[in-house]
Amino acid sequence: MATKSYEDSRAIKVDRENTYKLESSKDLDPLLRRVGDAHHVLLGEATHGTHEYYTWRTAISKRLITEKGFNFIAVEGDWPDCYKLNRYVKGYEYQDKTARELLEEFDRWPTWMWANWEIVSLINWLKEYNAAQPADKKVGFYGLDVYSLWESMDVLMEYLSQNDPKAAEYAADAIRCFEPYQEDEHRYARAQNFMEESCQEHVINLLSEIRKKTLIYDHDPEAALNAHQNAEIAVNAERYYRNMTGFNVNTWNLRDTHMMETLNRLLEFHGPEAKAIVWEHNTHIGDARYTDMVESGDINVGQLVREQKGEADTVLVGFGSYHGGVIAGDSWGAPMREMVVPDARPGSVEDVLHKEFLDNRLLIFDPNNKNERFNKMMPHRAIGVVYNPKHERYGNYVPTILNKRYDAFIYIDHSKALHPLNVRVNGHKVPETYPFEF
Repeated sequence: MATKSYEDSRAIKVDRENTYKLESSKDLDPLLRRVGDAHHVLLGEATHGTHEYYTWRTAISKRLITEKGFNFIAVEGDWPDCYKLNRYVKGYEYQDKTARELLEEFDRWPTWMWANWEIVSLINWLKEYNAAQPADKKVGFYGLDVYSLWESMDVLMEYLSQNDPKAAEYAADAIRCFEPYQEDEHRYARAQNFMEESCQEHVINLLSEIRKKTLIYDHDPEAALNAHQNAEIAVNAERYYRNMTGFNVNTWNLRDTHMMETLNRLLEFHGPEAKAIVWEHNTHIGDARYTDMVESGDINVGQLVREQKGEADTVLVGFGSYHGGVIAGDSWGAPMREMVVPDARPGSVEDVLHKEFLDNRLLIFDPNNKNERFNKMMPHRAIGVVYNPKHERYGNYVPTILNKRYDAFIYIDHSKALHPLNVRVNGHKVPETYPFEF
């Protein structure tokens, strides 16, 4: 079990043998060799608002797709919104819109996570790449998260009313149950504290009916997948919101288990040799067993993928930076703004790498030698969508055994803030250097 000892962490000298300068996408060759024939590559981020994390994940994803035949990207986002992007990049729907217009429809806070220029660049590339691919080789883009309860039920109601009137009755019944809560998950959660009747049975009945009927939703290549996934979200989101204000159920584990089940559903849909790229925060993709998360019984997607798919078939890539800028909010739901990320805490992973290199680096951890560098508990920065730089010295760090939590690590010495779509740069111009090629 992980412990919180930071003894001698400041004295660590980085083994340079498996450490590479990172300036262009060609410098990713060692990472591509480390991936080898693995089918599951998970790409992290230390914040949800840093430009370089998005652009380097894009560079890695492009190479995995073009050189190793990866089938889809799955992200820490809502299924209904991301499914529109999936339809768009495959040429199935929304061809009268632009990627920017579709991304501007993302309205769940924090909107900047996906409604940003960095993602516009990726979506445009995927669309162009897919245009030259046969139908069974088009690369998908999907959301893994659990939050979209009302959106998923609306999608189901619209689809089922046209294609399966009997199943639509179950959807209508579930929607009626949730109507008193006015699409407010907090109101629904508070109601459960007063022992009001939950909607659990209604969404379970809906899911059962969908599972019986998925084989008949065959008029579209992904109709059955979409219907099934939205029904699963209805069940899991109801459970998540019903327990979010209580103490008896670990909602973090509910969420990450849902994301893992969604990933498995996507892998099954794409066939036995399917290859998946996952984009999520380090706290989701870095193996929880090698952090202090294990002390509270928390699991995460990275741990579950390793356990279910095998370490040899899984590559976890963490990200971090020493200082720079980030987009975040002062509190939950607050307006986003650009904030300064101060120098990393002394003795942290990021501090050690800054003192050793002063530039961007790719670290590859040897899977056959777990007694190498970073094989001890050290502070590792983690910034969420809510951030206060004044608390940097005491919070925002996860005790981590770096070379076990990840298989590789991308270090950015000085980072820049993400470019949200609804923050205009010089009027309505796109950001400088867009589409951010290396």
